[in-house]
This record gives sequence, structure tokens and C-alpha cells, in this order.
Amino acid sequence: MDAKRGRIGAALLAAWRGLVVSFAALAGSCTLFVLALVSLAMIPLGIGLVTTPYILEVVRKHANQRRLLAITWSDVRIPVPYRPFPKDVRSGFTGQVERTTLMLKDPATWRDMRWLVVDMTAGYTVAILAAALMVYPVEGFVLAAGLWRVFTDDRYWYAFVPVDSQATGLLAAALGVVLLAFGVLVSERLLRAHFVLARSVLAPTQEQELALRIERLTETRHEAVDTAASELRRIERDLHDGAQARLVAMGMNLGTVEALIEKDPAQAKRLLAMARESSAEALTELRDLVRGIHPPVLAERGLGDAVKALALRLPIPCDVDVELGDGRAEAPVESAAYFAVSEALTNAAKHSGADRIWVDLRHSDGALRFSVTDNGRGGASVGAGSGLSGIERRLGTFDGIMAVSSPAGGPTMVTMEIPCELS
Repeated sequence: MDAKRGRIGAALLAAWRGLVVSFAALAGSCTLFVLALVSLAMIPLGIGLVTTPYILEVVRKHANQRRLLAITWSDVRIPVPYRPFPKDVRSGFTGQVERTTLMLKDPATWRDMRWLVVDMTAGYTVAILAAALMVYPVEGFVLAAGLWRVFTDDRYWYAFVPVDSQATGLLAAALGVVLLAFGVLVSERLLRAHFVLARSVLAPTQEQELALRIERLTETRHEAVDTAASELRRIERDLHDGAQARLVAMGMNLGTVEALIEKDPAQAKRLLAMARESSAEALTELRDLVRGIHPPVLAERGLGDAVKALALRLPIPCDVDVELGDGRAEAPVESAAYFAVSEALTNAAKHSGADRIWVDLRHSDGALRFSVTDNGRGGASVGAGSGLSGIERRLGTFDGIMAVSSPAGGPTMVTMEIPCELS
């Protein structure tokens, strides 16, 4: 009985999601397709050179939102193949022309345009069907309950059943039961089929994906080298300014103690106490430094327990759900995941205004997936200088990806994934 209720609940949820997606497909995709066509047609007049980058950027956000729904609602991953803008793009009208040229040369732009057409036709049909199969049967039940009397003078058709009496009303209800049972069976599959259809249009070809992956890996490797060099400089600076300075001071105090131990024993004792305090502070700083490089709890107890330890140190309540089995990822992958979660938790605690955080950590289909969700004010975005940008660069070193959903008013959900196997 519980399994049956769960199946019906999942089908109802899929129907609601199908309704949401169908509205986005019909209203959003149709509107954006018309605006994009008008803007492209006005490029020869010069107006399109100004409007096209903005409209295509909105199209990309619309497609990325569908990618996010695909992975979170149906576990369908759709790659993000957009070419990044070079850093030397100029501002003003000249910059708009450059952006227009770069976006029109990007094959992903034309895949987005094809997807808009497919989304507002076939995509809409599949999504609305997932909702209709769970909603349409209600009409049959209402007709059997007595609504058929309204149509005694004018025959009403429920699907292929002409309803003009109680008997035909009951027949409509029977058809509704059949449609409802069919909807329970296929609504989730139809919703997934919608996202699979989107993936078939939005995803790059194998050759394009390979070229993009090579370009991405090259970029992330350079960033990894720069990050490693920066981290080494930070460690050197922390050692020089912290533990090393305290150890030097402690050595000077001990030298003074050696000179005063016979002449002024009381002063020598005070200096020994200061040296002992300095050694304790130096040890604490070294431990903190080691924890920042590779936390001992991560090395000893694994990623799941390390993330739970992070949650315990937060100033607000945090629930952690871990499903990793008995295996462990490679040490560099665990470290990247740990610091990515740590950065996301820090951002949520400092900037979201949330009073609750949830962390989900699991491994499935050859990938380590983890998400950080908070019930804060929302509005988080991946931009230059933000902590989320640092997370994205860290994951990119391992061919990982990150998606952020943070509407105004919240909640914020940061979903991350790193391809790996457990051993």
C-alpha cells in the first residue's frame, strides 16, 4: 500500500512539474524565439548589434534553467557547451559588436535556437501530456457525479465517450480510471522524455564535446597551476608571519633565559612561561595550517565524516545526508569535494541569511554528486570574484560541473558533480 501511494505521489509530482515545464516551453521559448528572430533580422540595420547579445544571453539562461531542472527533476545531464568570452572584449558599441560576432560564431547559439523551436512544439506536447494524464481523469469523475445533467440538451464528448446520461457518465468515469492508471505509469517517463528530447537538441555532437572538453581541461589545468602557486605562496606567508615568527621569538627568549637563569631566576621563569605560550600558539597555528591544506579528519575518516565535521562547526543548523557506501574516491577528488562543500557552506552561512542548511552527498552512475541547499534570501550568482566562481574553477580541474539555482526570495541550491569511481 505504501509503495502504491508513493507511486501515485511521484506521478502527481511529475504531473505538476510537467505543467510548470509546459508553461515555460510555451510562453518562455515561444517569446524568446520571436525576439531572437527579430533581433537577428535587425542586425543589418545596426539595432540588432545592440540587442542581440542581451537576448541571446537570456536564451542561454532559459536553456540553463532547463538543464538545471533536467538534472534535479529527472537526473538527465545536459552539457553546457557555451564558449567563454575572451577577457579582452571591449566596452561600448564596439564591444557589443564583438559579443554579437562571438555569440553568432558559437555553434551552441544555433543549437539553442533549434531547441526553442522543438521546446515550444514537441517539448510542450510531451510535458503537457504528463500533466494532462493526471488531470483529465478528474473531468470524467465530475461528469459521473452529476455534471452530465448540464449537457442533456447538447451532447458533451469526454474523449470518445458521448455523455448525455448517468450511464454514459459512469462510462466516462471508467475511462477516467483507465487514463489515471495509465498516467500513474507513464507521467514520470514522459517528464524524463521531455528532458531527453531537450538533451538531444542542446547537447553538442561527440566531436564538438571532445573539442570543448580539451579546451576546458587546458584552461582548468592552467588555473590549477596558478592556484597551486598561489597556495604555496600563502603557506609560505603564513609560516613566515605566524609559526616561524613565534619560534624565532621563543628561541630569543630561551637565549635570554640561559643568560639570566643564575642572575635573575624569577625573570628567567617568566621568560620560560612566555616561551611555553609561544610554543603552544605556534603548534596551534601549524595545526590550522595543516588542516587548511588537507584536514586530518578527511584523510582518516573519509569525505562523509569530514563534511559532517564541517556542519558541526557552522553557526546555524545543518543537516547532512551521506550515501557513499563503503568505497572512497581518490584523495585529490575527496579534497576538491571537501573544499567545494566548505566554500559553499561558508557562503551560505555568511551571505544567505538562512536559518537552516542541507547537504546531500552521494555517489551514483560513476560520479560524485553533492549539493548544498539553504532557505535564505536567494539571489546568489556565479560571477567574477565570488566564492562560487572559485568552486567552479576547483571542480573544473577534475572535469566537474556546478549548477546554481537561487531565485529571489530563495531557496538557494548549489549542485556539484565530479566524475570518479570509488575504491
